[in-house]
Amino acid sequence: MASPPFAPKAGDPPEIIAEDSVTKAASPPHHKMSARSRFLIFFTAWLIVLMPFLFWWNTWFGRRLTDKQVTEFLNDEKHPRHIQHALVQLGEHMGRRDPVAAPWYPELIRLSSHPVEEVRNTDAWVMGQDTSAPGFHEALLKMLNDSSPMVRGNAALSLVRFGDSSGRAQIVALLQPAKISAPASGTVTDTDKIGTAIHQGGLVAKLQDGQQTTELRSPISGRIRTISVAPGTRVAAGAEIATVDPGDEQVWEALRALYLVGQVDDLPAIRPYARDLPEISGRVRRQATLAEKAIRDRATARP
Repeated sequence: MASPPFAPKAGDPPEIIAEDSVTKAASPPHHKMSARSRFLIFFTAWLIVLMPFLFWWNTWFGRRLTDKQVTEFLNDEKHPRHIQHALVQLGEHMGRRDPVAAPWYPELIRLSSHPVEEVRNTDAWVMGQDTSAPGFHEALLKMLNDSSPMVRGNAALSLVRFGDSSGRAQIVALLQPAKISAPASGTVTDTDKIGTAIHQGGLVAKLQDGQQTTELRSPISGRIRTISVAPGTRVAAGAEIATVDPGDEQVWEALRALYLVGQVDDLPAIRPYARDLPEISGRVRRQATLAEKAIRDRATARP
């Protein structure tokens, strides 16, 4: 029969057997974890799971809001994402031709001049969901002069739904790389890498001038195309630091609009997206081809 683990073997000297017995006797007894300790561990683990969930729940635009919450969120100046959340829900109703959103239409017009860019950007998209609403067309025309290229672009795209091509230049601009320039003189201390995917507002480079650090962020989502300066370079105000190619979704939406309102002068901006290149998705390539054909057909049909 096999001996149990750590059992002394036959023939072991008595002192070894005695030493082993003393060691066992001296081993500290096993203590059970107290109820308080178990509760603290469980509570900590629960918080680790709960906090990300609560953050997601409060920032997820898919959560349905009551009418009272929509009104509260649209006027929550301390939390711009709450305003966006309400706008997205109203936009979904409007896209389904659901009249339930109509009571808040004056709020949408008011928000077209909101100080937060992301709010104006979402608002421009939402107002394009109902071309029968009074005041939306005029508000969108004013937004073509917004300080943000994304707001101008979204307003121009929404105007196409109204049959208005006033924002055609802004739509073509959506196909162009965004240039990032130094707002002031300074030394470049850090830059991201060429080819890096980046979200709107993502950090591209940093400038240092004395004790002041300036962060240069991308105005669009896309991919960094060029970095013009290396870290340690001293640059003057207005110097080009980087360019960012527009993202797939932005390009696709612009090409869809140009399919309807594009002109022959826009073809040089469209043709690069019709190329069979790895960085150009299939749907963008197809849409570029369709847009070019539609523009040529319109030009041929004109007397």
